[in-house]
Amino acid sequence: MIPLKKRIYLSPPHMSGREFELLKEAFDSNWIAPLGPHVDAFEKEFAEYLGGGQASAVSSGTAALHLVLHILGIGPGDSVICSSFTFCASVNPVLYQGASPVLVDSDEKSWNMDPNLLEKALNDLDASGKRPKAVIAVDLYGQSADMDAISEICAKWEITLVEDAAEALGAEYRGKKAGTSGFASVFSFNGNKIITTSCGGMVYSKDNSMVEKSRFLAQQARDPAPYYEHSEIGYNYRLSNLLAAVGRGQMQVLSDRVKRKREVFEYYQKRLGSLPGISFMPEPEWSRASRWLTCIVVDPKKFSATREDIRMELEKHNIESRPLWKPMHQQPIFKKYWHVGGNVSEALFRDGLCLPSGTAMTEEDLDLVCSAFETVYRRR
Repeated sequence: MIPLKKRIYLSPPHMSGREFELLKEAFDSNWIAPLGPHVDAFEKEFAEYLGGGQASAVSSGTAALHLVLHILGIGPGDSVICSSFTFCASVNPVLYQGASPVLVDSDEKSWNMDPNLLEKALNDLDASGKRPKAVIAVDLYGQSADMDAISEICAKWEITLVEDAAEALGAEYRGKKAGTSGFASVFSFNGNKIITTSCGGMVYSKDNSMVEKSRFLAQQARDPAPYYEHSEIGYNYRLSNLLAAVGRGQMQVLSDRVKRKREVFEYYQKRLGSLPGISFMPEPEWSRASRWLTCIVVDPKKFSATREDIRMELEKHNIESRPLWKPMHQQPIFKKYWHVGGNVSEALFRDGLCLPSGTAMTEEDLDLVCSAFETVYRRR
């Protein structure tokens, strides 16, 4: 029986200490209500980090995407093209609006939406008289999709591009920040993200009216009046002043977190990359990934063991790892919807694994993960 050490988690929160100072400031000023000066400052600092525009802090990345689709007028009878290789939160808001997702497979180069398959989907939809209202392109595992190619296609078809950068804060695409290529983009500050507010998200756009509308809707669509008056349906989606204080502290160490994520990736790549049948998530020439999670693919014939063999061995050592996303077109809830392609994401799900990638991991932690991993190889 292997004696269990402390649990090594996949991507736990990593506080800097500055967050507590800002939280105390919020408590001392009694700004405990959902809105307050930290929310305003967090939005301003976030937008400045991305290079301009405006941002609206909300309760989750899912809420952010739901607001964007609502503002775009997505509704029953509409279709929205989405990445298939992603988490369900990238697609669920389409259903919230009563619309239908069209799921597009990934390319091998970035593991994100394949621009060629996007073009095919648009041609096929147009031929059937069902031109979509929007495209949601996901930046997966801390790496941007090929946004120039996707943007060009969307512009040609006059379709709005929404960038789901929930997993990619801190990444870059052709020298600009991830999440700045679409008409609007959304981010997540869930507990496992590169920075966290425990829960939370952000709507971002260079279209100021769009962001202002998201703020209005996120506060129950309260009309300007001395009493509560509502002329349209709103949502309770705003981020609290306390959580925004945490977000401000986290933003101050974002560059350090990206640096450490990349160091963790490089450690794994150096230690495990020479093993037969082990490959890592590629980084195209146009990308500088944040490496939010270190992701590998296992060729079971060359490695003589499967992804699942590795995962179970790590679990014996109290180390969390996780299969890559199960494609949406394989999920029971989305199987009935049309999809284009599928071979790439299906293979990634079958053979892919996320390794622990916390920014507070020590060299000892990394050695423990790799030693357990190598145990599987030596056993072959």
